Parts: sequence; C-alpha cells; structure tokens
Amino acid sequence: MSAGDKMFAGSITENYDRYMVPLIFESYARDISQKASALSPKAVLETAAGSGVVTRALAPRLSPDARYVATDLNQPMLDYAATRQGRDDRISWQKVDAQALPFEDAAFDLVCCQFGVMFLPDRPSAYREARRVLKPGGTFLFNAWDRIEENVFADDVTNALAEFFPDDPPRFMARIPHGYHDTALIRSDLAKAGFSNVTIETKAEQSRAPSPRYAAIAYCQGTPLRNRGSGCREARGGNRPCRRRHRAQAWQRRGCRQDPGACHSGAGLELAGRPC
Repeated sequence: MSAGDKMFAGSITENYDRYMVPLIFESYARDISQKASALSPKAVLETAAGSGVVTRALAPRLSPDARYVATDLNQPMLDYAATRQGRDDRISWQKVDAQALPFEDAAFDLVCCQFGVMFLPDRPSAYREARRVLKPGGTFLFNAWDRIEENVFADDVTNALAEFFPDDPPRFMARIPHGYHDTALIRSDLAKAGFSNVTIETKAEQSRAPSPRYAAIAYCQGTPLRNRGSGCREARGGNRPCRRRHRAQAWQRRGCRQDPGACHSGAGLELAGRPC
C-alpha cells in the first residue's frame, strides 16, 4: 500500500465529505451509530473517523456524561471533521495510528470504525490494540466493504477508468476499499487479536446520485484516486472539466443502465467482536 493510497488531504477532504459521504457513507453511518448507541457506552473511541460522518450521527445518541474520542491518521480530515461538528465538550479530536493507540488499557466501552480497517497495513496488530483499550465486556464494532462486484459505483468507476488508461489502469478501489471482504480472513485476523463471539452481517444499501457526473466527481476528486498519477490525471494538470465529463459519459454508458441517478447498489460487512 503506497502513501498515496492513504492520503486524504487538500481538496480531497472537502470533496470526500461533500460528495462521497452523502453518496455512499451516510446510510451506513446511521446504521452503525444505532448499533453503537444500543450498547449504551460511556466511553467511545472511534478510529479512522475521517470527515466525522459517524461522529455526527453517534454523538447525539450518547448520554450527556459520555466521553467520545474521535481519531484519524490524517490530520486534515480531523481538522475538517471538527469544523463540521457542533460544539460538544464530550468530544475530543486526536491524530492517532490505530495500530499504536496512545491510550491506557481498558479505557473504553466501545471501539468503532467505519470503513477504515481496509487501509490498515497490519490489521491483527490494530485489532490487538482495540482489544487492549476495551474494558471487560466491551465491543469492537466496525464495517468493511464487500467485494467490488457487489458495489456498482466502485466497480463502474474502476472499469471506466481502465478504458481511458488501459496501459496503467488504476485499481485502487479494488485493492484497498474493496480488498478486505473475505469473512474467513476477517474472523482469523480477529481471532489472532484475541476476539471471540464475532458476528458478521452483510448489509446491502442503495444510493442515488443526482447524475453520473456527480458520481464521477465523487470518486475521482473525493478519494485517493485523486493522488494517483495512473488514475485521475487532473493531479498533473490538464483540462479538468473535460476529463471529468469524459468519465461521467463512460459511467453513463457502462454503469447507469436504467435511471442514471439511481445506479448504485452496495454491500458492506458489519462486524462486532468481544475480547475472550
């Protein structure tokens, strides 16, 4: 995994929250926040908080005396998330590597992570850290995308970009966000970290994009595809509106086979584990 695969900075941060979050992340954030709040946690650690979509959904559901630590490896994402969150003294923001948590043992009732574990180079190490900071009886709740073929937007953007760059097709979406879907591997990684009583649920959602162009901008400007020299070549300059339009047209041919505004169905894996 290259550094660019994990870098959400510059214009990516705002475009991610403006386009990607409403397109595919908000519905899953509502779901994971409902499950998290049902556990009535008093101390919550969120890793890979990104632009704060789960934080904004979960914090209002917590008790007035709860403590919420929202973390991410990307400081620009955290800074942006803090500006999107209303004033709440229960919440603190901290740049943190999920594989080396700077917290005491048994400090949290809940560790949650939305669509972040796929980016971790050493997942069992990160899972061990989550287990270490959980109180006895605590829960580690996270989700990950299913395989790319089950997620139409991501699959179509990958195929469309391959048409324009056949000599060096960008495979970021397949490699990273949609590269950790083997449930047997996930269970094995959690077992290595000492988790038992693991439950996995496959949850399908549907998204509606206002237009193919909206989806093209979301994926090419609001993800690390923006950083890839082999992918969205706007990073090197050139006619940006023209290139985005080409991609939107490619999606319209390949992806939006019926209503161009309703061309995505997606599936995520939702997981919960408790320490042995």
